[in-house]
Amino acid sequence: MINFQKMMQQAQQMQFKIQEMQEKLAEIEVTGESGGGMVRVVMTCGGMVRSIKIDPSIITPDDPDTLEDLVTAAVNNANAAKDERIKSETKKMMQELGLPEGAQLPGMMG
Repeated sequence: MINFQKMMQQAQQMQFKIQEMQEKLAEIEVTGESGGGMVRVVMTCGGMVRSIKIDPSIITPDDPDTLEDLVTAAVNNANAAKDERIKSETKKMMQELGLPEGAQLPGMMG
């Protein structure tokens, strides 16, 4: 016989853990770089860009395309780092809950 009360408690625990992880991820910062570190972007795992640092030596009025490309690449690298961190944190949480890897959880960032 299925114990519905136990299932509901487990579902509530999972929902709490997902919410807890989303709040944690909103504060975790990752970094993306380009141009050998000449452009650096700091982003939260919630997707908020916190800062962009640009080495002054690459700021040249006659070549805005290079700077634009470097900023774009750094943002994309930060976004990839964010995705990897979310994946890692999700895997860790699922292991703690005893869920199989790859199980689909509602409401996850990513």
